[in-house]
Amino acid sequence: MALLPASTNHAYTGARIAPWGLGVFALLTIIPGCIHTFLPDGGANVIAGLGLDLASEHGRRAVGLFAWAGATQVVWGIMLLIISHRYHTLVPLAFMLLAFERVLHAYNMWGPKGGADHPPEAYATLVMIPILMLGVILALREK
Repeated sequence: MALLPASTNHAYTGARIAPWGLGVFALLTIIPGCIHTFLPDGGANVIAGLGLDLASEHGRRAVGLFAWAGATQVVWGIMLLIISHRYHTLVPLAFMLLAFERVLHAYNMWGPKGGADHPPEAYATLVMIPILMLGVILALREK
């Protein structure tokens, strides 16, 4: 058994642009993940403008949560990158899972758990949902 089994790209029948688009979304997942993981404030102050007191226990805990979410984003992004280059038959599923993730993000940012102020990601998420659904459609479309 290999860590990376043989490529499935020969069996993929969707649009050629879909795996490339998934690769772009992989990078758009990895980059913020690295920001949340490696910036001292996880992007909470310098990007989201939350104004956390990093000297307080609550501030450090919030930054820790940003780092935890960032680590998850980095790993998820690497998986998407692998799919976009090696396992094209999984591209439709990856796009669908990305869209579902973004719908959950939007619900949490704009719904009952969201506040009055929204970080830049909240607006990007609203734009990304229809683009991701287009990715699903293109990836499922027969040539």
